[in-house]
Amino acid sequence: MTIAIGNDHAGTDYKIEIIKLLEKLGHKVINFGTNTEDSMDYPDTIHPTAEAVESGQAEMGIILCGSGNGAQMTANKHQGVRAALCWNNELVELTRQHNNANILTIPARFVSLQQALGFVSIFLNTEFEGGRHANRVRKISCS
Repeated sequence: MTIAIGNDHAGTDYKIEIIKLLEKLGHKVINFGTNTEDSMDYPDTIHPTAEAVESGQAEMGIILCGSGNGAQMTANKHQGVRAALCWNNELVELTRQHNNANILTIPARFVSLQQALGFVSIFLNTEFEGGRHANRVRKISCS
């Protein structure tokens, strides 16, 4: 699977470890994020990540910033994106099962690295349930 990843300065350390995990699992990673901890504007890396998912260049995405809020808001401006801000395992699982989220948003300042790596595994290994949820997901887009 091809996975797009984007981050701001608050998510750099986690992103590096997430990329190692993804590559170890055999995934191709497109890195749109910054590789430094120098302050930068998260939309500059989140928009390209979301565009890669929206266009089909990547099947899924992972985005990181300090709280996750700005990254999620930015990604969700894209019609083909369903970015979910998650801070525990149950939310990660439910957002895939019920919302068919295609971008995982991680609040790097509020979860540990081990939690973040676990979120990635859950996100990639949880299937959308469809059924009653499919109609709801179809209604998310404004277009």
